[in-house]
Amino acid sequence: MEWLDVQTLIWLFPILFIIHDFEEIIMVEKWLHHNRHKLYERLPQKIADKVVKQFSMSTAQFAVAVLFIFLFVSLSTILANYYFLNGAAFTIYFFTAVTLVFFIHAFTHIGQSLLFRSVTPGAITSAIIIIPYSIILFKSLFTSGILTWHIVLISLPFGILFFPIVFTAHWIGKKVI
Repeated sequence: MEWLDVQTLIWLFPILFIIHDFEEIIMVEKWLHHNRHKLYERLPQKIADKVVKQFSMSTAQFAVAVLFIFLFVSLSTILANYYFLNGAAFTIYFFTAVTLVFFIHAFTHIGQSLLFRSVTPGAITSAIIIIPYSIILFKSLFTSGILTWHIVLISLPFGILFFPIVFTAHWIGKKVI
């Protein structure tokens, strides 16, 4: 991808995130309504209960949650750009953690579609946009020397911190609307 430099790939991140999340916003409420029974057929009841509770929200509420998460995605992108301007290495760790979570998250959508034998919210853009983009992004970051396996290994555990962010985003979405 010689026509896309690393900085352009980094700035594409929030754009592709929002395209992916538009798919989720559009589909999640209706999908959950029509497939709630499949959750209970294919998952243990305690897990199904948690999934239903977590995602039982209106499209508007889910959109507010996505907006909250989008702020973190945008911040990580701005900080990655700051790395180019000032060489502050710590900023690339945050971006790496967020993009790794995004990449891994795409595979959960594919797994959900396989488990439920249907298209699930986020699966289409995960397959045709997010996974290819992430591979190109990481390849470019590694090739340019910006990303190393050391940075990946340090950043990866911080991805766990996104669980409280997502849960908080869902809570905010339910409270605001």
